Amino acid sequence: MVKITFIGAGSTIFAKNVLGDAMLTPSLSDAHIALYDIDEKRLKESELMLKTINKNVNHDRAHIQSYTERKEALTGADFVVNAIQVGGYKPSTVIDFEIPKKYGLRQTIGDTMGIGGIFRTLRTLPVMIAFAKEMEEVCPKAWLLNYTNPMAMLTMGVLKATKIKTVGLCHSVQVCVADLFKQLGISEQYDPEDFQWQIAGINHMAFLLELTKDGQDFYPEIRQRAAEIAHPHADSVRFELMQRFGYYITESSEHNAEYHPYFIKSLYPELIDTFAIPLDEYLQRCEDQINDWQAMRESIVLNGALTHTRSKEYASYIMDAIVTGKPTVIAGNVLNKGLITNLPEDCCVEVPCLVDRNGVQPTYVGDLPTQLAALNRTNINVQELTVEAALTLDRSKIYQAAYLDPHLSSELSLEAITGLVDELIEAHGAYLPAYR
Repeated sequence: MVKITFIGAGSTIFAKNVLGDAMLTPSLSDAHIALYDIDEKRLKESELMLKTINKNVNHDRAHIQSYTERKEALTGADFVVNAIQVGGYKPSTVIDFEIPKKYGLRQTIGDTMGIGGIFRTLRTLPVMIAFAKEMEEVCPKAWLLNYTNPMAMLTMGVLKATKIKTVGLCHSVQVCVADLFKQLGISEQYDPEDFQWQIAGINHMAFLLELTKDGQDFYPEIRQRAAEIAHPHADSVRFELMQRFGYYITESSEHNAEYHPYFIKSLYPELIDTFAIPLDEYLQRCEDQINDWQAMRESIVLNGALTHTRSKEYASYIMDAIVTGKPTVIAGNVLNKGLITNLPEDCCVEVPCLVDRNGVQPTYVGDLPTQLAALNRTNINVQELTVEAALTLDRSKIYQAAYLDPHLSSELSLEAITGLVDELIEAHGAYLPAYR
């Protein structure tokens, strides 16, 4: 029997997708599903919801159990899914937005790059390393499937600090072409399944390198259609970057607005409207989710007729391929061991990976176009320094990561960035280890 442990199982809707998918997968349908979360109320709600799905779609074949001891939940696991958020919306995410505002720094999401991404890493990586070290003791052969952001920094840190087999998984690659066609208004005309593509880079800044149909390059038509759509629109930032750098980026415009120094600028406030940049979007999204949860709880947790349809999340496909040997291909975040040859060795890259009984096997990409590698490096600089700060507890590395962040460095002086870092360290308090 396969054992799947879900860390952060209080993320009820995400747990529904990943574990509901597992229950609908024949090789995983009788799995022992171990649930763990520090919020016992949300943990029990997820357990109730999953047991309903198990009954309704899986004939109660899976064994679902909640645990209050993390190490016990991990013991004997074959797969561990990570979906934690250290510090939650309150206080930590609010702190990551409100204190930077005092310095005139605005963000959209703040979970991957920028000052928000740096401090989310500093809060989260110690917790992930702690349970990965527990995995070394009680399930050393398990695969860790990481869904928590900042994806690149957290996956890089765990791979560098532990011996646990780890792959980072995102949602953006498998929907990239479909989203592009939707934004171009050609979804009815073209089915993404009829196209061949290659995507590689780093998480949230991987690039659609090739797009062909029946062997013919489809990019010229894509670029022409994109150029004909006037700003602002929902994908203005990505279309602008494609026009300037030649390729479409996997992650959304609201994310990419804060990964680059070009869009959120106090000297050019008109850019916010020009490119439809939703400042503080993540704060509003969290508030909406909190306000909507009671109604969702009624329809999901307390719904005795609840069912599930298998999603596009990679987790169940990875587990199935490893268990059965039936191969699949995913986009995985892994250490760069000669995979993208013009990006730094041992940074975290997002590349196509073959999965079978041998596990997750990254594939060779070679050089990215020079300008794309250059864009990636601006983010990799920050990622590497942030991970180094978390692993060494060297406070100076936090400052240096922030100094090099594209958005921070385009808006604030070195002295202001230093003050911002100091204030955030104090505000996050016990959620951070002691830095020297």
